[in-house]
Amino acid sequence: MLAEIGQFALILAFLVAAAQAVLPMVGAIRGDSALMNFGRTTAQLQAALLALAFAILMASFARADFSVALVAQHSALDQPLAYRLAATWGNHEGSMLLWVLILALFGAGIAAFGDNLRASLQARTLSIQAMITTAFLAFSIFTSNPFARLDPAPLDGSELNPLLQDPGLVFHPPLLYLGYVGFSVTFSFAVAALLEGRADAAWARWMRPWVLAAWVPLTLGIALGSFWAYYELGWGGWWFWDPVENASLMPWLLGTALLHSAIVTEKRQALAGWTILLAILAFSLSLIGTFLVRSGILTSVHAFAVDPERGVFILGMIGVATGGALALFALRAPMLRSGALFSGVSREAGLTLNNLFLMAVTSVVFFGTFYPVVMEAFDQKVSVGPPYYNMVFAPLSVPLLILVTVGPMLAWKRDSLSTLAPKLKWVGLATLASFVAAGFLLGWSEVGAAFGFALALWLIAGGVMALAKRWRGAAGFNVRLVRTTPPAVLGMALAHAGLGVLVAGISAMSALSAERILVMRPGQTVEVGAIAVKFLSLAEVQGANYRAMQAQFEVTRGGRVRTLVSERRIYPNSRNQTTEAGIDAGFLGNSYIAIGDQQQGPAGDGLVVRSYWHPLVGWIWFGGLMMALGGAASLADRRYRIGAATKLPPVPKAGPVAATVPAE
Repeated sequence: MLAEIGQFALILAFLVAAAQAVLPMVGAIRGDSALMNFGRTTAQLQAALLALAFAILMASFARADFSVALVAQHSALDQPLAYRLAATWGNHEGSMLLWVLILALFGAGIAAFGDNLRASLQARTLSIQAMITTAFLAFSIFTSNPFARLDPAPLDGSELNPLLQDPGLVFHPPLLYLGYVGFSVTFSFAVAALLEGRADAAWARWMRPWVLAAWVPLTLGIALGSFWAYYELGWGGWWFWDPVENASLMPWLLGTALLHSAIVTEKRQALAGWTILLAILAFSLSLIGTFLVRSGILTSVHAFAVDPERGVFILGMIGVATGGALALFALRAPMLRSGALFSGVSREAGLTLNNLFLMAVTSVVFFGTFYPVVMEAFDQKVSVGPPYYNMVFAPLSVPLLILVTVGPMLAWKRDSLSTLAPKLKWVGLATLASFVAAGFLLGWSEVGAAFGFALALWLIAGGVMALAKRWRGAAGFNVRLVRTTPPAVLGMALAHAGLGVLVAGISAMSALSAERILVMRPGQTVEVGAIAVKFLSLAEVQGANYRAMQAQFEVTRGGRVRTLVSERRIYPNSRNQTTEAGIDAGFLGNSYIAIGDQQQGPAGDGLVVRSYWHPLVGWIWFGGLMMALGGAASLADRRYRIGAATKLPPVPKAGPVAATVPAE
C-alpha cells in the first residue's frame, strides 16, 4: 500500500506541475494577480507531494520491501542500512525521482523567497520551471517508474553495485544534482526575461544568488567525486577525463562564466544578452550530462542506464528546451541593447575576456567528449584521452588563470595599463621569484612544474591583494574597511585563492608524481619517488557482505613509518570485485598502494602491486573546498537577501528590451 501512495503522490505532482506550467503564464500575460499567485501555491504543493513520494521510496529501501522492483534490484538484506538508504538514488529510477524533487524544491524556493521579485517575472519563472518539472515527471512516470511492483516478491534482493557501497554515494550524487538542477532556475529566469522583455540590473541581481546556489554544490560534488574515484577505483589518479566526469565539468565551466557575466550585467548593465545565452547553455549542458549517463551510448563506471528509449526521451527534452530557448533568444537578441560603454582596459573587458576563455575550454571538453560518440555512429572507434586535453585544454587555461588575478584589480568602465601595473607589481615580483626558486629546487628539467607553482602563487597572492586593495584607505590600512567588507568580496578572494591551491596540487601531480607497478612477494621492498614500500603479509579476511584478499605494507617517508592495508574484495551476492587502496595522506603528499591479482612465477607466488607517490594531491580537493566556501560566503551576502529594488520603469510593450544603466 505504501508504494501505491508514493505512486499516487507522483501522479498528483505531475498534474499540479502541468497546471503550474500554464496558469501563472496566462496570469502574467493578462496581468491577473490571482493566477500569478496560483503559481506560488502550486510550487509549494508540488514540492510537498514529491517530498512525500521520495520519503516513501526511501522507507521502502529501509524496510527492504522487495515487492518493490527497484528495491529488489538494488539492495539486499546483508547490505548495511546506510547503503540501503543511499541506494534510493544509486539507480536510474530513484535518481530521477531525486532530480525532480530538487527541481520542485528550487521552484518552491523561488515562490518562498521571491517576495521582492516583480510578480510577472516570478510567475513566468515559476511557469517555465514547472514546464521542466512536468517533462521530467512524465519521464519518471511513463519510462522509469520507481514504484513498480514485483510479484511474487523475492526473499532477498540483488546487491547494490559494490563500487557504490561507499560514503561517497551519500553525498556525491545529491550535490551534483543540486548543481545540475540549480541551473534550471537560471534557465527559467533567462527565458522569463526574454518573454517579459526586460533584462536589466535588477534581473541580474535576482538571478545571481541562484547561480551561486547551483555553482557551490556542483563545485563540491565534482571535488567529492574526484576524491571518491581516487580512493575507491584504485587507479591512482584524481581525474581521468571520463565522458561522464566531463559531463559535470562542462556546466561548471559555463556556470563560472555565467556567474562573472551576471556581475557585469548587475553592476554596469552590460552583457545582458550574453548572460541570458550562458544561462540557457549552462542548463542545456546539464541536460546533456543527464543524457550521457542514461542513454546507454557510453560505457562508464558512472553510467546508470543502458536503455536507448530513455535516451531518446531525454534527447527530445533537450531539443525542446534548448531549441525553444535558443529560438526565442534569436528572435529577441536583435532587440537587446545596452547603453553601458566600457574601454578595452576595464573590469568589464577583463570579465568578458574571462568568459571567452571559459567558453573556449568548454568547447574543447565538449568536442573531446562527443567526437568519439559521433565517430562510433559511423562504426569508427576513436579514443580521446589525456594527451588531447593536455595539448589543448592546458594552454587555454593559462591565460584564463592569469586573468583571474588581473580582473579584480581593474576599475569599472575605464582603466589604463599605467595605473594597473603598480597594483600588480608586488604580485608579479613574488610570482617571478617563486618561478626562479622552484626552477632551482626542482631542476630546470621540471620547468612546467615550476611554472605551475608560480601560477598558483599568482592566484593566491591575487586573492590576498584584492582584499588589501579594499582595506587600504587614503591614510593606509583601515580597520573599519576590514569590518565592513561584504561577504561577496571575501568569497571572491577565497575562491580565487582556492583556485591557486588547486593549481599547485595539479602541477605537482602532473610533473612530480611517481609510480611502480610490479609483482611483489612478502619481504620485498621497492623505492617509489619519496617513499619506500615493503610488502609485509598477505591474508584472507571476511567482511560484512564480502570476502577479501588483504595485503599489509610498511611505507617509509623521511623517517616516518606507516602501515597501510590494501584489499581486493569479492562480493559473493553479485560476483563483483573491488579494490580498496591503502592511503597515507599527508600535507606534502600521499602514499598510495593498490593490489591486483596473484601471479605465479619461477620465483614463487607473487602479487601485482601498484605503488604511487602523489605530491600535494590533497591540495586539489582542499582547493575545491575553498572555492565552494568562497561561493557560499558570497551567497551569504546580505545584499542578495534584500534583493534588488522593486521600483522599476514599466515594461515596454514593444521595441528593444529595457536596459536601465545605473548611475555612476
